[in-house]
Amino acid sequence: MEKVMLNGNDLTIQQIVDVCRNQAEVALTEESKRAVLASRRVVNELLEEKKVVYGITTGFGKFSDVVISEDESKELQRNLIITHAVGAGDPFPIEVVRGMLLLRTNNLAKGYSGIRLETLETMVQMLNRGVTPVVPSQGSLGASGDLAPLSHMVLVMIGLGEAYYQGKRMSGAKAMELAGIPTVELAAKEGLALNNGTQCMTAVGALAVYDAIRLLKMADIAGALSFEAQNGVVDALAPRVQALRPHRGQAATARNLLRLLDGSRNTTHQGEIRVQDAYSLRCIPQIHGASKEAVDYVKDHVNIEINSVTDNPLIFPEDRAGISGGNFHGQPMALPFDFLKIAQAELADVSERRIERLVNPAYSGLPAFLTNHGGVCSGFMIVQYTAAALVSENKVLAHPASVDSIPSSAGQEDHVSMGTIAIRQAAEIGRNVRRVLAMELMVACQGIDLRGNKGLGKGTQAAYDLVRRGCATLDRDRELYPDINYCEQIMTDGSLLKAVETALGEDLEY
Repeated sequence: MEKVMLNGNDLTIQQIVDVCRNQAEVALTEESKRAVLASRRVVNELLEEKKVVYGITTGFGKFSDVVISEDESKELQRNLIITHAVGAGDPFPIEVVRGMLLLRTNNLAKGYSGIRLETLETMVQMLNRGVTPVVPSQGSLGASGDLAPLSHMVLVMIGLGEAYYQGKRMSGAKAMELAGIPTVELAAKEGLALNNGTQCMTAVGALAVYDAIRLLKMADIAGALSFEAQNGVVDALAPRVQALRPHRGQAATARNLLRLLDGSRNTTHQGEIRVQDAYSLRCIPQIHGASKEAVDYVKDHVNIEINSVTDNPLIFPEDRAGISGGNFHGQPMALPFDFLKIAQAELADVSERRIERLVNPAYSGLPAFLTNHGGVCSGFMIVQYTAAALVSENKVLAHPASVDSIPSSAGQEDHVSMGTIAIRQAAEIGRNVRRVLAMELMVACQGIDLRGNKGLGKGTQAAYDLVRRGCATLDRDRELYPDINYCEQIMTDGSLLKAVETALGEDLEY
């Protein structure tokens, strides 16, 4: 895997996934090193001239009117980190914290933050040698950036806190020692350069967007299998229908379904069995398509944010200015990720309705709960219950976090974004959606078997074969959670998408 070169300008979501999940190595470009050195020179000059610049020669937040001497600046930066590391809750997954390290490094590599090059190189070494700070997942207001989570990240850099190294949790000092990485003593401006920004929420968000894109494709696969199981009417998918309402996502979804169902002898046309299907089948292009366009919107904002400077104050070497602004505020991320929550939740919402239509004999014309031994056997009865529970939980999680705000720092920071909460909820909703879609895969394949499989489409055949490889047709009742786990696993590890796209000879659209 190629090393990811960081300059603050062109990091991609795919590269974030490569570093966070596949342990790709990173390095700073020579251009970024020069920019970092130039901005640091400005900080040193401002200190020598005793200029009043927020966070360099003053305290923080409400204490911004307290002037700090040069002798006190190192203590100020250390105190900033140790007092702000007050997170709560379970730790973030390692992949998220690697994302925080990566995105903060990329942010600082642009050369507008005044950090020393050796401090930035410490973060690069932590990524490349596998030292991952233990960072609690709760405690950020999303402005002034992700102060608490990022401070926990920095603790390890200064020999405090805890970290994971080679699969073990230990003290930060021990992890750095074992990895052969010297700890740092923070100099003027460096604590604020490291903990003032949106890199926690954006790390969670970038991975959530990547996963959401794959969920969109797998929702189409699950929907296509339900089409097969219910003898769906394909006329509603016709290109000329979509052309009269030319939303990009709607057309892409209809094309996906037609590719997946190409060659199927289970699907029907108007009037052969029924005139039209229920909305959960007939309107898949419109429902899934709207979520596709929402995810596009979020992805565009993430692509901007991962290559932005969210520091405060900003150092401008060209005129030696240190400007206190608001780039740390999480609102540009909070609103899009509240949107992502809704867009993902709808995928599970309509998937659960398709499950219900298959297990309910009043709708399906199949044996109740897809078992031939109803009464003594419950079949897939409670699968629908669990899907419904996850869908209802998503409805609670999808309530927008960004509509809330609470003043902090004695009113100096009087509006906050709650963006980190929104993005954590988006990731949780995504996990729930994946579980519901896994249930639909399993239920749809059972419906196909009970209906009498006349021949599947090119893409649905590949999906069916992979599901059946680890999830046999249900005759008598058995434990079903291993089957659901298997269906979820082939979604998580990418094997379902790979099998289907290989069969189609092209990638599905999103």
